Amino acid sequence: MSRVIRLLIAYDGGNYLGWQRQLQGRTIQGELEKRLTALCGQVITLHGAGRTDTGVHALGMVAHFRTATTIPLVAFFKGLNSMLPGDIRILAAEPAPSDFHSRFSALAKTYRYDFFTGAVMPPCQRQYRAHFPGPFDPHRLHSALQTITGTHDFSSFERAGSRDKNALSGRGAVRTLFAARCFPNLGQEECWSIRVTGDGFLRQMVRILAGTLITIGQEKTAANAMAGILAARDRTRAGLTAPACGLFLEQIAYSPRPFQP
Repeated sequence: MSRVIRLLIAYDGGNYLGWQRQLQGRTIQGELEKRLTALCGQVITLHGAGRTDTGVHALGMVAHFRTATTIPLVAFFKGLNSMLPGDIRILAAEPAPSDFHSRFSALAKTYRYDFFTGAVMPPCQRQYRAHFPGPFDPHRLHSALQTITGTHDFSSFERAGSRDKNALSGRGAVRTLFAARCFPNLGQEECWSIRVTGDGFLRQMVRILAGTLITIGQEKTAANAMAGILAARDRTRAGLTAPACGLFLEQIAYSPRPFQP
């Protein structure tokens, strides 16, 4: 009889071509499936809650798999960590109901984007925050953050060509953001974070939102421009796609209770 195991995973995405397995190149899913297959003695398919891009990090990715092995649960925590490279870690492992799905059972995801606005980027931070040198006023983002909160068509913040826009099924580019804020990071004046929580995100949506918000904070885009950008449903109206290194998948929320690490 098979059982479903749910994993809470953290990783540094700098050395990987994103989450999703590929025919060539290292990926997070590929590295995990390789070790799980060896551990379980059967081919394991791991289902993640999302697909982070090349260079994106995670503090709380959730994934699940089905296995017939009866090895103790601790093997998927301590045992798996002993087999994995140091930039991927299992934070927790627990049994899940047979109908649980990491992606489809999720109620919300939280992403954080970190960036530095000082003139010279500290070398030890360059792989974990983006560099946007110049004055930055977080108060200019107040209206924009309020505008993107709620249910909207986020076509202007979707990577071009990432979705078949002629498809009749699904919800298209409509997503709901429950919260969006900008705040100082690490207690340093020139270190900032943008955090967004929503019921789902389009391809590169958070990075495009971050890039647009940062240009507003740096007075390169009008403070009241967000409503027009959102209404246009046109990728060319939004700002740049912020670099992948600053993006972290922080948390995925489930019901009726959160993951117990």
